[in-house]
Amino acid sequence: MASTDKPAEHEHKTTSRIGALVSGVTYLFDVLLRFLLFAASVVVIVVIVTSNQTVIISVDSLERRVKKFKHSAAFIYFLVAFCVSGLYSFLSALASISIILKPDRKLKFLLHFIFWDTLLLGMIASATGTAGGVAYLELKGDESLGLVKVCVVYNTFCSHLAGSLAVALLGNLVVVLLIWFSAFTIYSRVPK
Repeated sequence: MASTDKPAEHEHKTTSRIGALVSGVTYLFDVLLRFLLFAASVVVIVVIVTSNQTVIISVDSLERRVKKFKHSAAFIYFLVAFCVSGLYSFLSALASISIILKPDRKLKFLLHFIFWDTLLLGMIASATGTAGGVAYLELKGDESLGLVKVCVVYNTFCSHLAGSLAVALLGNLVVVLLIWFSAFTIYSRVPK
């Protein structure tokens, strides 16, 4: 007589293998998002650091004016925030890889990821908004504050700023996806 326990046991093993495969794929997605955040942070850092332009104002005296990101505290804050973002994303990608290798610690890591990702999102979103506000003032100027349009003269500098802000917005979106991903993964583990 054939035992009825074997098919049920086989189904359980198959189900656990599929669950482990799905879990591995979802954490691989987490690692890929974290490396995408790292890449975005590096691009923002490189573009903002290289955003300097020298313009000759007067031909007679060869007066030169240099515009660099260092001339604005908002751009320095922007740079520092994305330096922290790059370091954090690299370290958290390594932690995500360790989750794939040792899945017994995944819930603890996911709770930590939600906490730290949310703090990081607040920091880089505020830095992006601050740098974007200053860049907008440099683009459009403000007569009531006595600010002239800087981007008319320093167009290369402003195009670097625009590029770094666009990539920074992508980095913000990636962090939002990471938070949603961690929260959804924790939610899916809650017994129904």
